[in-house]
Amino acid sequence: MNGVFAVYKPKGISSFAVVAKIRRALKIKKVGHGGTLDPLATGVLVIGVGRTATKKLFSETENKEKEYLAKLFLGQISSTDDAEGEKSQISNYQPNLTEIKKAIKFFIGQIKQTPPKFSAIKIKGKRAYQLAREGKSIELKPRIITIKKIELINYQYPILGIKVLTGPGCYIRSLARDLGKQLGVGAYLWELERIRDGNFTITDCLDLEKICLKKN
Repeated sequence: MNGVFAVYKPKGISSFAVVAKIRRALKIKKVGHGGTLDPLATGVLVIGVGRTATKKLFSETENKEKEYLAKLFLGQISSTDDAEGEKSQISNYQPNLTEIKKAIKFFIGQIKQTPPKFSAIKIKGKRAYQLAREGKSIELKPRIITIKKIELINYQYPILGIKVLTGPGCYIRSLARDLGKQLGVGAYLWELERIRDGNFTITDCLDLEKICLKKN
């Protein structure tokens, strides 16, 4: 099973663990993925199997569009910018739809975004999340990223549902954090599903467990 394909990543497992499962199942060392999904996130994870496929995968990641369905929890912030972290209450104010739509417009286009401290970015050879867990001070520099579209899907306080179309390098956790700040109430990413990665959508995804059964 060489080549590039997509699997549906379930909740509660890291992208690295998915790669490790596939590597063991197919008994092939050269396996990689085309863009990390956090353990709490679900959805499209593009996989490359074999040397040629992984090279192609990594060369194509620069310009890929990605599309997400996200749910934000308003009124609180999180130490990890998602549901896994320690929560702090910020505000009980309930923004109205007009305020939310106005705030969303602020993030469409080419913007500066600071990655979450709990991320896989390397700082002097060590992952940022490892340094954060060790309680070390981390200063991540803002990056220029592009958010092509943000669509308001539903809103029932404190949960705000949005659909986001991005270019490469965008952190939806950071978007949730920054949107909450823009609204003045705080927010963190409650749920996330990637519904498209490049040309791959959910309907193209293979079942991870069925692939893993191949080792038997």
